[in-house]
Amino acid sequence: MALEFLIRYKESNLTTSKGETVYYAAPKSTHWLRPEEAMDYIVDATSLTRGDLRNAITSLAEVLAEGLSQGRSVDLGDLGTFRLEVRSKLESSPEDVTVDGTLRTPRIVFYPKRRLLRKALKVRMSIDHSMVMPARTRRKKQD
Repeated sequence: MALEFLIRYKESNLTTSKGETVYYAAPKSTHWLRPEEAMDYIVDATSLTRGDLRNAITSLAEVLAEGLSQGRSVDLGDLGTFRLEVRSKLESSPEDVTVDGTLRTPRIVFYPKRRLLRKALKVRMSIDHSMVMPARTRRKKQD
């Protein structure tokens, strides 16, 4: 299976090309491996029962939640590492650096091990040049 892309376009808002039409590749669709399918793969490849696997996944989620809530990175061996990342805005003076104003919302970042990265580099990709569409616009939240 290959990752398939189509071509989208939008008006640029970058200083160097402001107002010009720019084109980019966007995924045609997102293919999900549903939890049931992932569990089927693991159950077939191991001696675990579906119940054992469900318990292990639940426990793993609890370990991740606990470790990340303590600000710790969680290394899962061959899989990779989960880490809490907090970006910071740039301020003009030390006094302006505050928790509420400077620190951005924490997010969870996954750093895969080399084996997974190598697999990702081997993914086949294609672009369908017959499909050129406008950029998707974000829907405004309704009150």
